Amino acid sequence: MKYWLMKTEPEAYSWETLVREKTGRWDGVRNYMARNNLRAMEKGDLVLFYHSVSEKAVVGICKVSKTAYADPTAKEGDWSCVEVKPVKKLPVPVRLDQIKSEPALAQIAMLKYNRLSVVPLTEEEFKVIEEMGG
Repeated sequence: MKYWLMKTEPEAYSWETLVREKTGRWDGVRNYMARNNLRAMEKGDLVLFYHSVSEKAVVGICKVSKTAYADPTAKEGDWSCVEVKPVKKLPVPVRLDQIKSEPALAQIAMLKYNRLSVVPLTEEEFKVIEEMGG
């Protein structure tokens, strides 16, 4: 199993929307590194769901339910998307400032590649954030 973090603006696609829809298509990614991360995902991989911009916090955990396929929103180019299903909402959102101040997360990819919407995590990084969220 692999672990990931995916960012979205809650005004565009929120955790609540994913829960309501029961399955969400993670599409619209137009960065090659993020696309390659989508393509590396396997069914059952766990994903931290991060609300960017306005909230800047991990709010839930979802899992990959369908591996990468051609992104139907792409008008041109070789882009991919995956599908995810909610697993659980974190009782306490884990804010970006908390992630930055946690020594065990000093090397987390989301801080190194802060503009990237899909990043890999180590199992330890995933578990630290999950524990921080209650």
